[in-house]
Amino acid sequence: MKHWQLNREDNGIVVAVLDRAGESTNALSAEVMAEFGQILDQLDLYQPKGLIVRSAKAAGFIAGADIGEFAQLDTPEKCRALVARGWDLFNRLAAVPYPTLALVRGHCLGGGLELALACRYLLAVDEPGTKMGLPEVMLGIFPGWGGMLRLPQRVGPAAALDLMLSGRTFDAQRARRMGLADDCVPLRVMEMAARQLLLSDSPRRPLPLVQRLLNGPLKGVVASGARKQVAKKARPEHYPAPYAIIDLWQRHGGNALAAPEVVDRIIASPTAKNLLRVFHLQERLKGYGKDSDFTARHVHVVGAGVMGGDIAAWCALRGLTVTLQDQSLERIAPAIKRAHALFSKKLREPLKVRAAFDRLIPDPAGAGVAHADVVIEAIFESVEAKHALFKALEPRLKPGAILASNTSSLKLEDLRTVLARPECLVGIHFFNPVALMPLVEVVAAEGADPAMVRAAYAFVRQIDKLPLPVKSAPGFLVNAVLAPYMLAAMRAVDEGISPATVDQAMLAFGMPMGPIELADTVGLDIAMAAGKQLADGAAPPRCLQERIAAGQLGKKSGQGFYAWTSGRPAKPAAGVVPVGLAERLVRPLVERTARLVDDGIVADGDLADAGVIFGTGFAPFTGGPLHFLKNQI
Repeated sequence: MKHWQLNREDNGIVVAVLDRAGESTNALSAEVMAEFGQILDQLDLYQPKGLIVRSAKAAGFIAGADIGEFAQLDTPEKCRALVARGWDLFNRLAAVPYPTLALVRGHCLGGGLELALACRYLLAVDEPGTKMGLPEVMLGIFPGWGGMLRLPQRVGPAAALDLMLSGRTFDAQRARRMGLADDCVPLRVMEMAARQLLLSDSPRRPLPLVQRLLNGPLKGVVASGARKQVAKKARPEHYPAPYAIIDLWQRHGGNALAAPEVVDRIIASPTAKNLLRVFHLQERLKGYGKDSDFTARHVHVVGAGVMGGDIAAWCALRGLTVTLQDQSLERIAPAIKRAHALFSKKLREPLKVRAAFDRLIPDPAGAGVAHADVVIEAIFESVEAKHALFKALEPRLKPGAILASNTSSLKLEDLRTVLARPECLVGIHFFNPVALMPLVEVVAAEGADPAMVRAAYAFVRQIDKLPLPVKSAPGFLVNAVLAPYMLAAMRAVDEGISPATVDQAMLAFGMPMGPIELADTVGLDIAMAAGKQLADGAAPPRCLQERIAAGQLGKKSGQGFYAWTSGRPAKPAAGVVPVGLAERLVRPLVERTARLVDDGIVADGDLADAGVIFGTGFAPFTGGPLHFLKNQI
């Protein structure tokens, strides 16, 4: 066979090893699935003591279906055939008379997890790269190869629906705790443990009675609650897939073939096509930095404010040693406190939290500069202050270290004039909140050293963010497109439309947050400063000036356009949204995006769409602002 190796051991166990030819990762293409069917044919004739399914790839088990084949789904018949291929094959696997085990190391996603669920046992290898999940909803589709049937049977319907509707992944330890994995073992014992478990004839842990009832006669209770939760985040006209997942589980036991009209409607929907486009855009961003061998071990951040402190915390979370510099320990202390909260939330296990905390080192004297592979300036937006800092930093850098600025609005050409090697300064611009925003703009000034820019891409990927290449210009891409959008929203408030109504218009459009709430979150003083630079000389909105004059700066002061309590805005009820308001507000954003592509600030329309989606949350179901514009014409 081309993609599978079949090994029969002396103990009667057969090991099916997937090593997809010509690819670095395994995916379930039509050819791979057909060969697995041939394996089951052989084992029907020569029945083994048991079957282990595993991967030969260092990258992981199976990444899911072959995304490239989705582009060929141009008829309802092809869509249904794709679903039938996996549903029938994995039902056949689930029904074999001999025990089966999926040995999961590395990523096990989508169709890969559905294959593992069809095995009697799932053994997970406990290492950082082991991640499992059913992320089909992120592509606007559903897990149609048995995931909607078997995951609720393994972990209970509420937990299963939460995972399928969010697309979240989880590690080996959590897989065992929730009952998805039968066990979770270290790498060194996985071979022995897999064979012992396979031949043990151990019954799987049964679901508690209440969970069995919720998966049976009380399905409606779970489905109703899930619909309410989904409705808070996604409108059915924008994102039909999560609603389809609930319906297919509740009414058809997870068998999408029992509702062919749902298959046709979801897989061929504009949302699925656009979310597939967004997936490819994300993969393109992930490709930046692959041509650089730069690897950072130590990061030094200057400036322990909200941005600098949170950048430092994120780098420590991702396993790097980080020194954080500011004028005193008192200035650094709030950042350390926020970092501890982040580590506790993300890592949960006390030993891992402690290890991350130990990697984050307060450094008021800046001793870490000389040892750092990456030095990031994150002080306030002043050319003079940054000049003084860069002059002090440059002589202390070790050879090959990246010197970067997190400036959000200043041109690198203006910042690098004091450097002996100005071509080595790059922009690495994070977004707030750092832990949640996936995009980082990597800014190259005119004449920048290409090797240093590539190293910056590699560093951004190393800390699990998406690098977007942009040229040096005020606001780069993301802030430059947000400024006219937020300006238009505040002009609408000046006209008498309530802030809540303006926000509601854009939430209905598909934005994750309304522009007025966004302004409050960023800070109205910051919005004013950015607007002066990026609004093409337009006068500030009256509503913004009045609030700043009254000291109402938004979330950080407790009052802006909204009153803020415990980090949440108290929003009055929205009024009737005027017809065409959303289109009117989004138009300046779309037009500015197109202009920045024309001006060469970002290389092409696809990159611009990627940047605006991952940097602002622009409604992913549209495929991005320029794609949206093209489809409106």
